[in-house]
Amino acid sequence: MRNILIVGAGQAGLQLALSLNARGYRVTLMSAKTPGEIRDGWPTSTQAMFDPALETERAYGLNHYDQVAPPIRGLHVMLAAPPGNLALQFTAPLGKPAFSTDQRIKFSRWLTDAEQAGVEVIYQPVSPAYLEALAKRYDLTVVAAGRGDLVELFERDPERSPYEQPQRGLAVAYVHGLAPDPGWPEPHVEFHAVPGLGELFVIPALTRTGPADILFWEVLPGGPLDVFGATENHLETSLSLIKENLPWFHERCADVRLADDKATLQGRFTPTVRKPVAHLNGGGKALGIGDIVIANDPITGQGANTAAKAADHYLRAIVANGDRPFDEEWMTATFESFWQAHGRAVTLWTNGMLQPLPPHAQQVFGAASANPAVARRFAHGFEDPNDLISWFADPGAADAYMRSVS
Repeated sequence: MRNILIVGAGQAGLQLALSLNARGYRVTLMSAKTPGEIRDGWPTSTQAMFDPALETERAYGLNHYDQVAPPIRGLHVMLAAPPGNLALQFTAPLGKPAFSTDQRIKFSRWLTDAEQAGVEVIYQPVSPAYLEALAKRYDLTVVAAGRGDLVELFERDPERSPYEQPQRGLAVAYVHGLAPDPGWPEPHVEFHAVPGLGELFVIPALTRTGPADILFWEVLPGGPLDVFGATENHLETSLSLIKENLPWFHERCADVRLADDKATLQGRFTPTVRKPVAHLNGGGKALGIGDIVIANDPITGQGANTAAKAADHYLRAIVANGDRPFDEEWMTATFESFWQAHGRAVTLWTNGMLQPLPPHAQQVFGAASANPAVARRFAHGFEDPNDLISWFADPGAADAYMRSVS
């Protein structure tokens, strides 16, 4: 029986721990917070999980909220140019619904599941020195803690990390009281782009107090919308920016209120890809998973999806390795195969979306507003970013595709 240590209790760490335990492995999971501390704390991210990623959860019975979370039916894309004027819009239905479950309730439930299933869960922060001591006791150590001191153990990969500064300031509020979109009353993600200034995402979600919506601003650092750090009234600031830049959406916000007393989040980070193997003092090694090795900006909504797919990929690699050692060659090969299968496309697409939309992408959006086939394929890219890379990211391929469906 292989003995595996997982440090970090987010999407990747928890899913990997629970699925390995179900396959008969001895698993120890280190979590810096208890289920109660997670559930009663502040949100740490947003999330909109699409069907392929959700299937990796369903395979191990981890989909506790499919029947209660709002089923996200697609995307509604709107461009404001100039600010305050709606220049273009289109709806993009999904083939199967997506779901967004507040990770405070999801991860606290999964931690309880892990304990009840026989995973050894230890509630304690892990420092680099402590990790070095721990790793000696296990056949494999996987680090899934995307924040804190352990990140520095993993070397930045400059060839895959084009940015050295944050590209967006992030401001999140879970709210109740948002009126439905009159043009598409079914739950869907709204993408309001204000070129040169930022983006507002509106995500139907399940939170601690029931169904809600996430108002999620991504603003250019130093720009006119980058004002959240200067005020304590997060929701008032968000609604003020909506009124000024997106008046057609502000009409639906008359009754908006925070979903709970800890329903907001602010921050910014530099998108970074890191090398997958940490070399510990004393000769030990640890394999990174999730945000600690692929930390993309959330502008494409892929963070939790990438983490879920990584957990599934690593699970399969661990099982396939049998009784052979989990050496550095295996660790590197496991990450690289995931990078080629999933990580590369997500990273290229996300980094591209952080830049001003090139002319061919603007043409794609224009075509999507008139042609449902283009809109549906754009939506499908959120489920499978590899498809987007095959046409949306390349001017020639985009032109050829649009001519084929015109």
